[in-house]
Amino acid sequence: MSDSRSQDPQDPQDDGPQETFISHLVELRSRIVKAASGVILVFVSLVYWAPNIYNLFARPLMESLPKGGRMIVTDVTGSFFVPMKVTLLVAFLIALPWVLYQIWQFVAPGLYQHEKRLIVPLVSSSYILFICGVAFAYFLVFPTVFHFMAHYNAPLGAEMSTDIDKYLSFAMTMFLAFGITFEVPVVVIVLVRFGVVELEKLKQIRPYVIVGAFVIAAVVTPPDVLSQLLLAVPLIALYELGLIMARFTTKPVAADAAASEAQAD
Repeated sequence: MSDSRSQDPQDPQDDGPQETFISHLVELRSRIVKAASGVILVFVSLVYWAPNIYNLFARPLMESLPKGGRMIVTDVTGSFFVPMKVTLLVAFLIALPWVLYQIWQFVAPGLYQHEKRLIVPLVSSSYILFICGVAFAYFLVFPTVFHFMAHYNAPLGAEMSTDIDKYLSFAMTMFLAFGITFEVPVVVIVLVRFGVVELEKLKQIRPYVIVGAFVIAAVVTPPDVLSQLLLAVPLIALYELGLIMARFTTKPVAADAAASEAQAD
């Protein structure tokens, strides 16, 4: 006689995995909506000052232009949408802790206790380092590169005028490049902490990292030696900083996991 439960469409055990998957999707949607709402709320509160935010955003280039130099608009809607994009970027950076908190709330139930202890400092330091990378690009790299390019154009008799949309694309690329570059210490610490790569191995590949840093700088930055050095040198220095900090995080993760599981039991 066959088991009637195997053919019962109302068997609650059959719906268990599906219900769990749906509940995760509902939770994910809720977290995405909350994260997006936070970004939109900040954006709406800043949109009135969008022209001022863009002027602040463009200041490094404007201060490097020769007397009488100015930026241009080649798109009919560029003068409206570019400041809006810049304001949205600023809103996202301001609301990023809230976005990360929503991500944390979604993934935290599936983490061990030792993983929870690591996530909070890692996420916090990643956010701070990313902001430091953006600030480094804005306050040091941009003025240096723009000043160099403006003086380079002068002997050629060329007038330096940049479309605001192209300036936004350039600045976004540089912000992303330097923001990610400043995450190198966190990446090194995570690799060592979770046993993916041994610390001694990372020290041995130092020459390859140096070459790779200059290759990345040559690809990402404008084709001038100065901007390439401004990216490659911090990348190498941050890698060395990560190696130094990783010495204090060599405690095996397996031991932490075993301790967490023992506490859970």
